[in-house]
Amino acid sequence: MTNPMFQQWRRFRVSGLALAVVLARLVVAEAAPGTQVTFSKDVAPIIQAKCQECHQPNSIAPMSLITYKDARPWAKSIRERVITRQMPPWHIDRSVGVQNFKNDMSLTDDQVETIVRWVDDGALEGNPKDLPPAKPLVVDNEWKGVRDGYGPPDLIIRSSEYTMPAAHQDVWYRPMSDIPITEPRWAKMVEIRPTNLKGRRIIHHSIAYLVLNNDPDAVNKGTSNGPDRFRDGDDLVNRRPQLMEWAIGKGYDLFRPDTGKLILPGEKISWDQHIHAVGEEITAGSEIGIWLYKKGEEPKKRSYLVGFTGIRGNRFLDIPPNSLSMTEGFTVLKENALLENFQPHFHLRGKSMQVEAILPDGSSQIVSYVGNFNFNWMTNYIYADDAAPVFPKGTVIHVSAWYDNTRSNKNNPDPDQWVGYGDRTVDEMAHAWINVVYLNDEEYNSLIAERKAKAAKETNTGN
Repeated sequence: MTNPMFQQWRRFRVSGLALAVVLARLVVAEAAPGTQVTFSKDVAPIIQAKCQECHQPNSIAPMSLITYKDARPWAKSIRERVITRQMPPWHIDRSVGVQNFKNDMSLTDDQVETIVRWVDDGALEGNPKDLPPAKPLVVDNEWKGVRDGYGPPDLIIRSSEYTMPAAHQDVWYRPMSDIPITEPRWAKMVEIRPTNLKGRRIIHHSIAYLVLNNDPDAVNKGTSNGPDRFRDGDDLVNRRPQLMEWAIGKGYDLFRPDTGKLILPGEKISWDQHIHAVGEEITAGSEIGIWLYKKGEEPKKRSYLVGFTGIRGNRFLDIPPNSLSMTEGFTVLKENALLENFQPHFHLRGKSMQVEAILPDGSSQIVSYVGNFNFNWMTNYIYADDAAPVFPKGTVIHVSAWYDNTRSNKNNPDPDQWVGYGDRTVDEMAHAWINVVYLNDEEYNSLIAERKAKAAKETNTGN
């Protein structure tokens, strides 16, 4: 039986999307007359800045959009994708929750309007002399951190590789790798990628767990989500230290200034790589790039990667065939906490996820909401430092998850199939990956006072 609250939510979202499309068309209709939008002068710079990373020859996108000849056959599809904000893959809801991010790849309203006008006016090429200077194409398995200006990683640690046959059941490949350091070092940014471009087709996710060397403080003890039928409530999954989790379409984890992850000599990486067959034999593994703090600039706080569950009881999930379903999970913050990012994680039936904070005084606030999750893009939304939400101990992080097991879900391999919890791609799960920094009472109160003072100053300046 379909949850009536979800039906109401779905109708509201669909209505909101329809209204957005109508308003966009009105904006286009009211645009100043006499200005001809062309690919060369107006659209190419947008594509170059926001789309070319993936939409170029031999990359992960299904088509190149580098030239007018490349883009013109896809004009109507481009229009539909940008107006519904499916592309670029930035699916955070723009009406609720945190809105300031370090890695925002979304189009501005003006950029969407430009592309829509270009298509509606006939998708003209214009004068090729107006094209912006060409950007170098990505010809190797590039680090996104390098592309974004952070320079090459200080350490690169590779797993051994696995050969996945063209047709095979899912595999979980779990090798170990040494970490080549001789003294304690702090990571300020980490990025996982497959060891080659083809590997991006077969590796669904890759987690780099830390095998500790006498470092009990690396174990997360700041969250609890109660006992379930499998365990005693110790939150064992989130107590296992992780350097990073990577999934399809994700970039890097950039930690807040003066926070990071400590790595000690003698520690190892235990990999957990979910690999699936794609009709071609491919050999690949994973590697992690680690950007280190300079000696003498070590941070004071640790960052802990926590998977906030969207399923009560953690593993109980029942999605009937041809239906829409909803689950929710609750996790208590046992310490004052600052949330650094939000990365929703589902499999093929995942549709939407909302993170809400229920504070000890009974008030609540929406942290983030993704309404049109795309399995092919596990986007990581990294909050700007001043916007990263901070909550007192005793706050409950409430994760709501919605699933679409119908034919309207284009990623659904079989809507006639019942779906339960599991690790396979055809199974389902729901959690929000969030890097968490814990604060003592003095640090928490100081940060709250600092933000209040800044907000008051901005209000006075605005008046």
